[in-house]
Amino acid sequence: MMVQVPKYQYCPKCGGMLSLNHIHDRQRLRCEECSFILYENPIVGVAAILLKDRRILLGKRNTSYKGLWCIPCGYVEYDEDVHDAVVREFKEETGLEIAVDRVYTVKSNFHNPERHTVGIWFLAREIGGKLEAADDLEQVDYFDLDHIPPLAFPTDEMVIKMLRNDIEGESEK
Repeated sequence: MMVQVPKYQYCPKCGGMLSLNHIHDRQRLRCEECSFILYENPIVGVAAILLKDRRILLGKRNTSYKGLWCIPCGYVEYDEDVHDAVVREFKEETGLEIAVDRVYTVKSNFHNPERHTVGIWFLAREIGGKLEAADDLEQVDYFDLDHIPPLAFPTDEMVIKMLRNDIEGESEK
């Protein structure tokens, strides 16, 4: 049995000590002073899939996972709608303005043990701007779905495989 080591020691409400307690069938942090329960929930990330023929726009990262490629992505701000977040993040990273068509898929990301995230991948289309890497990306380019460079995130690999399968399925109809 693995012993859970708490990430946090102090209550964000009153500053009291947090301790692990069995609450609702899980080990959770509860404040010893005010009884506040600190729920550790995943962070929401968004990514936009921009396709041209069988080519997908990817960005080469210049921060975490430096040198690896990803579908342009970022985090949703606390007061932000997920649709607005993906439009903002995509513009910040690629210089392109997009219109969101629909949610393509949603997946849990467990690749970083320090930060569990839930990712939402949207299908989008370009409506303006100029393609130029910025923010977390040092380079942006289109890649054939069958010739993808090394990826930063395992979930992007799963999403690209889904895209390949969907496109191949459509061409067989």
